Amino acid sequence: MQGSKKASEPPLADRMRPVVLDDFYGQERLLAPGSLLRGMIDGDELASFILWGPPGVGKTTLAKIIATKTDSRWISFSAVTSGIKEIKMVMAEAEAFRNLEDRRTILFVDEIHRFNKAQQDAFLPYVESGIIMLIGATTENPSFELNSALLSRMKVFVMEELALEDLVRILRRALDDGERGLKQYDLNIDDDSLSLLSTYASGDARTGLNSLELLAKLLRRQGKKEATESDIREAVQQAILKYDKTGEHHYNLISALHKSIRNSDADAALYWLARMLEAGEDPLYVARRLVRFASEDIGMAAPQALDQAISAMNAVDFIGMPEGKLALAQLVVYLAYAPKSNAVYIAYKAAARDALNSLQHPVPMQLRNAPTKLMKEIGYSKGYKYAHDYNEGIADMRCLPEELSGRVYYEPTDRGFEGKFKSRRGGQPADAAE
Repeated sequence: MQGSKKASEPPLADRMRPVVLDDFYGQERLLAPGSLLRGMIDGDELASFILWGPPGVGKTTLAKIIATKTDSRWISFSAVTSGIKEIKMVMAEAEAFRNLEDRRTILFVDEIHRFNKAQQDAFLPYVESGIIMLIGATTENPSFELNSALLSRMKVFVMEELALEDLVRILRRALDDGERGLKQYDLNIDDDSLSLLSTYASGDARTGLNSLELLAKLLRRQGKKEATESDIREAVQQAILKYDKTGEHHYNLISALHKSIRNSDADAALYWLARMLEAGEDPLYVARRLVRFASEDIGMAAPQALDQAISAMNAVDFIGMPEGKLALAQLVVYLAYAPKSNAVYIAYKAAARDALNSLQHPVPMQLRNAPTKLMKEIGYSKGYKYAHDYNEGIADMRCLPEELSGRVYYEPTDRGFEGKFKSRRGGQPADAAE
């Protein structure tokens, strides 16, 4: 009987879930006295809201504490398994409950970003009428994942990744708790070991507690009271690298890589590259973004950067992973130290704006080819000047449509190779270029 009880015991992360705000660690800014959310809770003046933050920071726990503190009926709803039919059934129950007991129903929806637009819209009348107080939890940016109608009726509260010291406190509390925690194991685990476990948890309390529970069971099997670094690594297996190839974290990391290279910070760029590759990102996706970077942020300041980027992409494609990581690392360092210019990028955007938003001006006659006698007779190629016949290979000839004569798109910088172009401007008469 005792064995079956142990087998059915909830995981440590569930057992140690805080039930009061005083035991809720890691969101001091959000719950500080005088903050909006704390005021809503203490004054029992709740309105529907979204909790947005990474996994394991306490979104569900905080919602449950709020429900208890405000004496509200709690209903948990999963966006993964529920549809519009289930939504309407729950809403009908909530309305009946309000009429019967005059109490608020808090409907907690985990992974609310997984609902489609129609499902999200199904909440609107009930949120507006106050039949339910909706608390949605999401790991994704609500601006992108929630429809505007629902989002406009809900406040968004951002929950931060747990700091290392907060995770250590949470793990220490679990070790010392005799009722729900691991005190019966009588382990002697110091703060350095808890700090290592917390580092692997990457700001996720659930991951940290699960790893601690595995470590405790491992030590008990070995008849040990203290944990070595090897024991911790065995319990953890590997560092938990937070990454979602289609979510906001994906875009945050590629943005960090791009901006670090742009700022010529090779060390930061290597770190963000490693964060992506070690978490399983497609290396060819990274390579393609770096090819784009070579033109967008370096351009003619170091035109060979594009060759380097293409070579690295081909190397990754040819030798695969993990060997391809070094080709990307080499490219990242090269791009970081290369001189930077976005002059080509700006020039193309300006040219594209004119191409799209102005009349489709005809090609000037002097630039048209004249392969037939008729075309020559009507003026095709008349006035064309062969550039190689002129000093420095630049003819005094207008190449833009007359309506755009004098337009300047490309403005070379003084950086790197691009500085050599400052004195050269062809394609239009000299007076038009001034």
